[in-house]
Amino acid sequence: MEWKADWGLRFRMFVTMLLLTGLYLVFIAALTVYLGGGMTSIVLVFALFAGAQWYFSDSLTLWSMGAREVDESEYPELHGMVRRLSQQADVPVPKVAVVDSRVPNAFATGRTQKHSAVCVTTGLMNTLNREELEGVIAHELSHVKNRDVMVMTVASFLSTIAFLIFRFGFWFGGGRDRNNGGILVAIGVSLLVWILSYLLIRALSRYREFAADRGAATITGQPSALASALMKISGRMESVPTEDMRDQAEMNAFFIIPVSAGALTRLFSTHPSTERRIEALQRLEREMETA
Repeated sequence: MEWKADWGLRFRMFVTMLLLTGLYLVFIAALTVYLGGGMTSIVLVFALFAGAQWYFSDSLTLWSMGAREVDESEYPELHGMVRRLSQQADVPVPKVAVVDSRVPNAFATGRTQKHSAVCVTTGLMNTLNREELEGVIAHELSHVKNRDVMVMTVASFLSTIAFLIFRFGFWFGGGRDRNNGGILVAIGVSLLVWILSYLLIRALSRYREFAADRGAATITGQPSALASALMKISGRMESVPTEDMRDQAEMNAFFIIPVSAGALTRLFSTHPSTERRIEALQRLEREMETA
């Protein structure tokens, strides 16, 4: 299957990024007016920390998940699968890691295509057959190909600053003797920017999950295999112990399916619902059959 652009999806991502850009320009203008140059050093320091986090994103994410990089002698079939699918996706072969967890899931991380890692859990390998596992790995490789870690890092940078200003803004006043009116306005603007950007970033994340699903179907030529994997993973989640789910909930944005699925979680989720993703894959399957 040819790697074709989904222009409707690209348009939605473009509009979301455009709205985020406009929101951040207003935010920067407000900080300049109400806080003057006082925030410059804070923003620069945070930028350095964010840059370091992005630069070491592959190692930090694997460490935080308790993932272990594995060599080919330990998991020859998994390595062979990742290597072959990487060639089909036209991306450098990433590091391969495994998490010893009953939660069936997978994620990709890394600052660039050359510095990336794909990780699967033991629960995932025990749940899926070969074709389904290939679909999941191809989905993660699509994230690598689309540079999603970099995109989401850039998109969320000023949102994080807005949240920090809101949370710690009163500390920036420099004491009670100073006129803190401008700071109070900046705190209010920061709260509004954070709320709106929070919603926009999650919408962007959901669109990029759809794009990764489509990319996986392109790489493998089997949309139905990924759809089957998503159904199995979603169903298996219900039988995973609560403590295991809680341990990994903080990493939802990285996973192929979030580990919790309450109504409020779905509203603010980084992922589309499994049902919508399966429907999109089924439509893609029909397109391939009639092509």
